[in-house]
Amino acid sequence: MSQPATTGAPAPAPAAGTATRPPGSPPLTSGARRSLLGASAVAALGGFLFGYDTGIISSALLFIAPEFGLSDGMQQVTVASLLLGAIVGVLGAGAVTDAAGRRRTLLVGAAVFAVGAVVSAVAPGVEVLIVARVLLGLAIGTASLTVPAYIAEIAPAESRGRLVSLNQLMITVGIFVSYLVGYLFDDGEGWRWMLGLGLLPALAMFLGVLRLAESPRWLLGRGRREEARAALLRTRTPEAADAELAEIEALSAAETRTSYRDLLRPAMRPAVLLGVVVAATNQLVGVNAVIYYAPTMLKQAGFGSSAAILSSLGIGLVNMCLTFVALLLVDRVGRRPLLLGGTSVVILALVFLGALYLMGDDGRPVSGGLLVAGLCLYIAAFAPSLGLAIWLINSEIFPTAVRGKASSFGNVTHWGLDFAISLTVLTTINALTPTGLFWIYGLFGLLGVVYLHRRLPETKGRSLEDISASLRG
Repeated sequence: MSQPATTGAPAPAPAAGTATRPPGSPPLTSGARRSLLGASAVAALGGFLFGYDTGIISSALLFIAPEFGLSDGMQQVTVASLLLGAIVGVLGAGAVTDAAGRRRTLLVGAAVFAVGAVVSAVAPGVEVLIVARVLLGLAIGTASLTVPAYIAEIAPAESRGRLVSLNQLMITVGIFVSYLVGYLFDDGEGWRWMLGLGLLPALAMFLGVLRLAESPRWLLGRGRREEARAALLRTRTPEAADAELAEIEALSAAETRTSYRDLLRPAMRPAVLLGVVVAATNQLVGVNAVIYYAPTMLKQAGFGSSAAILSSLGIGLVNMCLTFVALLLVDRVGRRPLLLGGTSVVILALVFLGALYLMGDDGRPVSGGLLVAGLCLYIAAFAPSLGLAIWLINSEIFPTAVRGKASSFGNVTHWGLDFAISLTVLTTINALTPTGLFWIYGLFGLLGVVYLHRRLPETKGRSLEDISASLRG
């Protein structure tokens, strides 16, 4: 996930299609900074909705399941339907944003978020609820590509890291708020309010995007140079805008000469495989089993509904706070220490969680308090390591000319495995016990950290060309 640039640390490498500011250019004015922050915050509402709509089902499911008489299998289908939509959304988002533009895609995404929230809230049965969640998934998949791309393309290099990182921070804020809303509406019919309240940020996003300018990079790619220059002049001097336009033109020309077939060349395979392994490890340690099913696990462990949701609220708070800390540290400490160290703690937490159930009776952990502590430790280690790395590493390890196409492999891997895991959590618990579930996730994490220890370069402070050259086969 994207990172901030911090004082005294090397600035993040530029994202595809963006340019660095010429040496000696004047700093941004306060008005330009406010304009950039406002535009980025509006776009990052897509990240908030991403987090809210993925997290709210964990609380709502406690009441949806008995009301609609859902089996474990149908609970998993209800959760996973959103991820199925996200896979379709992320596969189609690239073509849609290229054809319609970033701004229009954000508008459509906000509208779909709103429709999905309303339909979810009034769903008369599980079939309609599943359709609504597929719609929400389409919006989430689209937002996961479009929001970071839009922010990266409007931001100057020196503030790009901080601004793009708003998206990831807002995802964790959305998850935390979803747990808070779940606690506030903890009653039989409250689940409809939980799902329906997603309408409010969706409307705020839609109205905010109406006031945004289109991405200058997209405008330039459509031959609308003067409009692109006008968009850049909102936050750049004329000299800086002209220099950035020239670099965008050069990068766009390089991108048009590449194809997905180029990614299969031996020189590109190590980087593509690394991006896929980071994304796969992110999911295979079971983070979304925790996000989607934590209240269900806690209720099965003997907690009441309110206590289960309240405990999940604590987990969401830890996730949000540690993500913020990671954004402050990633350009100081480096990627490798955070990723390898944090993932190692994730593995230990999974072993600990499995042991709690092994020592307990009747499918319950030996201590509910220790279960909550173990889940908090798990998410505290995940947030600054694998949580941050999936987007960050995939944005840094590929040459500029193929970065957009190459990073899509990691994105599709993320959503595909998210779908598979959400569809199998309760079934795996029934078949292998919670101990088996957590220890399988721990084994996947161990395999991932061994590979990453051997293959992951430190990318802090290095140029994209240097990073990609070190990974060429």
